[in-house]
Amino acid sequence: MTKMLTMNDKIQNFPDELQSFLETLPEPRILVDPDYRILSANAAYQRAFGNPRAIIGRTCYEISHHYDKPCDQCGESCPRQIAMSTRQPERVLHLHHTPRGEEYVDVELAPIHNAQGKLVYFVETMRFLHETGNRPGALGMEGRSPAFTQMLALINRAAPAMTPVLLLGESGTGKELAAQALHALSPRRNKPFVPVDCSGMTESLFESELFGYEKGAFTGANQRKTGLVEAAAGGTLFLDELGDIPLHLQVKLLRLLESGTFRRVGGVETLRADFRLVAATHRGLEEMMGAGTFRRDLYYRIAAFPIHLPALRERREDIPLLAKTLLDRIAPGRSLQLTEAAMERLMQYGFQGNIRELRNLLERAMLLTDGDSIDERHFPAGSTPDMNTMPPTDEEILPLEEIERRYVQRALQQLGGDKRELARRLNISERTLYRKLE
Repeated sequence: MTKMLTMNDKIQNFPDELQSFLETLPEPRILVDPDYRILSANAAYQRAFGNPRAIIGRTCYEISHHYDKPCDQCGESCPRQIAMSTRQPERVLHLHHTPRGEEYVDVELAPIHNAQGKLVYFVETMRFLHETGNRPGALGMEGRSPAFTQMLALINRAAPAMTPVLLLGESGTGKELAAQALHALSPRRNKPFVPVDCSGMTESLFESELFGYEKGAFTGANQRKTGLVEAAAGGTLFLDELGDIPLHLQVKLLRLLESGTFRRVGGVETLRADFRLVAATHRGLEEMMGAGTFRRDLYYRIAAFPIHLPALRERREDIPLLAKTLLDRIAPGRSLQLTEAAMERLMQYGFQGNIRELRNLLERAMLLTDGDSIDERHFPAGSTPDMNTMPPTDEEILPLEEIERRYVQRALQQLGGDKRELARRLNISERTLYRKLE
């Protein structure tokens, strides 16, 4: 008869060599059995999370999430099942409870099999998103919703590499903050982060700003100027609103990216560029390529790793957290609170301007209230529920174009922003769909 091992048996019987190996590793690691029970923790875990004796014999989901059942049964993405089937390590980004509060942790789960191929342990490795730990908001961004966490997980995966990243999303979704997070999580974090606003740039301004110029290169060039590419040496160059660069200037950017070299305006010396590229746009670049207003070769050079930044209406559950954070920032000397009616109204609002619009609404409300409470009446009359998700009432007579616009917006939200799929279902071209959305 096979003897059933108790938890104490499991804790006492796992190999000393495995415990010694865990102790040599710099990251916090725990050893977990197939029943989710924690068998051991290394010294790095103790430094990050406190006394490991308090967790031995308890489940990983209880310690990390305060759940009473496994993560995947509580709506979390758990790497366990994939790691079991592939027999390979699997990573996921989770929001863990720590002695410092909730922090985002990059969790890697590695299965360990015995000589007979039977799964006997999991080694769970925990890495904070930043050296100082990333509490929600420590990178300048706030959120706990699945859409936000998925975006942050992609940022975390892309950050250590040199691969160009393309940030896509509506205006006001925080693309520059996302670019700064990519920089802060990268090996280049101690080097410059240089943002470039590409909108409205003329050819002469584009070249002189990006590449710099030599003394005497043109009238008024009284001294040499260092360009933004040179200023970003060793760090990150962030090209914001890349879709606004005119077609005839895109070739200059492509040449920089492909050759890795540039020359100052009026100069003859070839200089080597050393930067990690992050670009962002709210425009549909694929549609622009179809219309011939954006170069395909440039697109494929910059779009190796696209990341979609969700609109605020795609992560409504983050609105209370964002509102509290924004109020703390715009009114640091006041303890402002939103009433239940005010919060309910915010939760229904369309937020076509996303987080930027939320901040504007709160800033206006802060100036209108004399006390510590912001009520529904402190929001402007335009703060109405999202009209894109509401059909017209029987009394409401709207132009057909407006009804069509609302329907298209609502359908796009139902498909998670997948414009290609929406165009297919509506039996129209993507170009026509973009025109309707605009």
